[in-house]
Amino acid sequence: MSHNTFGHLFRMTTFGESHGPAMGCVVDGCPPGIKLSVDDIQGYLDKRRPGQSRFTTQRQEPDAVKILSGVFQDDRTDGQVTTGTPIMLMIENVDQRSKDYTEIRDKFRPGHADLTYQAKYGLRDYRGGGRSSARETAARVAAGAVARKVIPGVTIRAALVQMGAHKVDYKNWDWAEVHNNPFFSPDAKAAAQWEEYLDGVRKAGSSCGAVVEVTASGVPAGWGAPVYGKLDQDLAAAMMSINAVKGVEIGAGFAAAAFSGEQNADEIRMRHGKPEFLSNHAGGILGGISSGQDIVVRMAVKPTSSILTSRQTITAQGTNTDISTKGRHDPCVGIRAVPVAEAMMALVLADHFLRHRAQVG
Repeated sequence: MSHNTFGHLFRMTTFGESHGPAMGCVVDGCPPGIKLSVDDIQGYLDKRRPGQSRFTTQRQEPDAVKILSGVFQDDRTDGQVTTGTPIMLMIENVDQRSKDYTEIRDKFRPGHADLTYQAKYGLRDYRGGGRSSARETAARVAAGAVARKVIPGVTIRAALVQMGAHKVDYKNWDWAEVHNNPFFSPDAKAAAQWEEYLDGVRKAGSSCGAVVEVTASGVPAGWGAPVYGKLDQDLAAAMMSINAVKGVEIGAGFAAAAFSGEQNADEIRMRHGKPEFLSNHAGGILGGISSGQDIVVRMAVKPTSSILTSRQTITAQGTNTDISTKGRHDPCVGIRAVPVAEAMMALVLADHFLRHRAQVG
């Protein structure tokens, strides 16, 4: 299986399967001399970790990360620092229940990657989907934590802004509230409504989709490159690479199609000796290059494909059948996609920071 590496100068290669012994990644291109410890990584993994509420899969994984290479500490260093060599991070799987998938080993789950993996490779890992499982994103979050260390001064935050058809009220937006509910919602009122809604979805054996918004503040003007190295191009690719994501928009996104030219243009004034934009419909990126404003990206996450509700499908032998997926699954996979979106934003920005530095110094 090819294409397991993401990035150019700052690169991440992930490895492992959902029901294998471990997940992990190798981060290549990280500059030397950056302080890096397990504590710098573990907090982000804890945000993504399953089994923390009744609204996520009850698989109990501690997601304890180990740094196996790429760091060094001796009497001349103030703590453990990166060496500039590949950083290998490993997260052991400890709570696999492969028997839950025995009944569907010869059936293709509708909406899942089962049929396409079989068509491409001639085989598939039916135990949770193997590499197609959202379990792979644990490695991305670990690598994203390293990426954040490369871009000090940049703040990356994400929130769930829609669950099913139920949206947050942007007038109630409070970043502090994101940490006070199990949905990463910036709107306390919306979080209360989502709790009742998702309980109903979960008890019905179904699932729902979501929209995640991720913002990067403190990115200076100039990152990105015209034509084939656009910052928004790479951000769109990064978000689309996340499991279950079916759409990405930057700034006003699709809403901009209904704007007039006057409405869409982010007007500029000089204030305190520097340019200041009066709006941010562009999402902080103009011509593929960061403008110095907040970078704003939203991604649409489809409903979890593994559901208890019986659906029509076929077998690997080509016969018609029905399927319902047992086991432990997220009723709304968009919830745990929030820290994954942050990680992918960090990976792209770290890569573009190094590319920018290499070109213009």
